[in-house]
Amino acid sequence: MPENQTSTTELTSQYFAQVTSDLERNTKEQDRIAADISALQEQLLALQHDHTVLVNMQQALGGARPVTGTTKAAPSVPSQASARTKQAKSTKPTKPARKKTAAVTDAKKTAVKQPAAKAPRTAAQPSLVDLIRTHLEEQSEPRSAAEITTALTAAHPDRTIKTTVVRTTLENLVARSSAHRNKQGSSVFYTATTEPAAEPQTAAATG
Repeated sequence: MPENQTSTTELTSQYFAQVTSDLERNTKEQDRIAADISALQEQLLALQHDHTVLVNMQQALGGARPVTGTTKAAPSVPSQASARTKQAKSTKPTKPARKKTAAVTDAKKTAVKQPAAKAPRTAAQPSLVDLIRTHLEEQSEPRSAAEITTALTAAHPDRTIKTTVVRTTLENLVARSSAHRNKQGSSVFYTATTEPAAEPQTAAATG
């Protein structure tokens, strides 16, 4: 009986260890997928914002085309215009029509200018990848994803930056050899990839 009890306790401890490790893997996988979803949502919001700006510009530019077409078509029929000058003098409905067309052209010109002033704002914002890469290059010591998130949030309070998205971006930089991963115990730290030793070697070879 005691031998059976010891064997069952050993099996129970082995199963418990396996279940614990599987549970940890499951949790890490959920965190990774959630981070990917957050990154994709951020990219989708940026694309939607750019889409609305481009649609407004397209509508404004598309509305201005008939104005240029009418100005070009006017000198192509001088014979008809000269033949109808006498009738235009007798009847006076053309003056208010000219005022309306002038007002329409002015409104379309202002509509074209408005989207052009808003377009540089979207292009001025750097991406999260550029922010993280620049932050790593400015640091002299390794930084964790939480530390990078805190620093970027303080530097850019108008943007919502999550630790899961930062961690996913860092892993993508590591995969592209744009950053290094250093694991210290249970914590992971990241540094930028720099190659300062290549320049002195070339200088020594040339000298």
